[in-house]
Amino acid sequence: MPKICSVGLGIPPYEISQIDTMNFVHQLFSKNVKDINRLIKVFENGDIRTRYFVKDMDWFKEDHTFAEKNKAFIEEAINLGIKAIENCLPAEEYGTIDAIFTVCTSGLATPSIEARIMNRMPFREDVKRIPIWGLGCAGGAAGLSRAYEYCLAFPQAKVIVLSIEICSLTFQKNDFSKSNLIGTSLFADGAACTLVVGDKCKELENVSKPIPTIYGTESRLMHDSLGVMGWDFKDDGMHVIFSKDIPTIVENWLQPNVESFLKKHQLKLTDISQFIAHPGGKKVVKAYEKALQLSPSKTADTREVLKQFGNMSSPTIFYVLKRIMDNDIKRKEWGLAIALGPGFSSEQLLMRWE
Repeated sequence: MPKICSVGLGIPPYEISQIDTMNFVHQLFSKNVKDINRLIKVFENGDIRTRYFVKDMDWFKEDHTFAEKNKAFIEEAINLGIKAIENCLPAEEYGTIDAIFTVCTSGLATPSIEARIMNRMPFREDVKRIPIWGLGCAGGAAGLSRAYEYCLAFPQAKVIVLSIEICSLTFQKNDFSKSNLIGTSLFADGAACTLVVGDKCKELENVSKPIPTIYGTESRLMHDSLGVMGWDFKDDGMHVIFSKDIPTIVENWLQPNVESFLKKHQLKLTDISQFIAHPGGKKVVKAYEKALQLSPSKTADTREVLKQFGNMSSPTIFYVLKRIMDNDIKRKEWGLAIALGPGFSSEQLLMRWE
């Protein structure tokens, strides 16, 4: 079965405290939002301490066209993607990669980001390129699922999942909606690169400790839920769609899907030791715990990533995965990765450390 060998992070240069972000937004919105003093508390109550952005705070004070934002997105996505790859792979291994799955939802690029990166890094010219767009927060887990399936088909393959999001560049300084305020309190920038290999890949000869083996995946789409989350495209860029009902949906919809998925592998929730959850936000993490009857210890790594980095959309689950892989996980422990995204949708992966 395909295995996850390493995860590398691409962390942006500007670390901004949640308090500084809150004060910045209060200054911008106070004249146009009647209940700003009540609504601004979402910044204090979200269990986020710091986030990382590709631009400093002064950049967001100015007006930018959609074209300007997207140009900045392409430039910064390339930089973050390269950083994540460098932190995942030694330079001498770039030429051994057979496929690149590039996951993104926060900007547009044709040629896609990995093509631009391949012009700056010594990957082979015959690398398979699989860009995945539009899956939002579920995108990282979905990209990992598709890489798993690729390595099942080609067991000697060595592939990377490159997940890059620059959510801050979608900030709308003239959108005074509650959705924009919540999105601004939550989303951040980041990238991650994850190495996945087939079970006949020579890379496995050098593995000295248990690593996650992927045993199966499952995708789910909730019908008639297109308005739960996503983007509304307007002349000035992307406007966030973010329903207040997401935590309730998670509580009511997730448990039967997870139990059904595990049952296919003759497992129960009590068999899962490692819970690798995309931290959609404080309320979403609580909904995970309630729906799946998880103790706070099972979501500790998810909460810590949310506290340090906020919600970076698709790469965030890899930040959680890296924290867990850096721990001393015992052989044969089961793990479950879960991420939720637009659609409304979920992506699950079942793993065992071997």
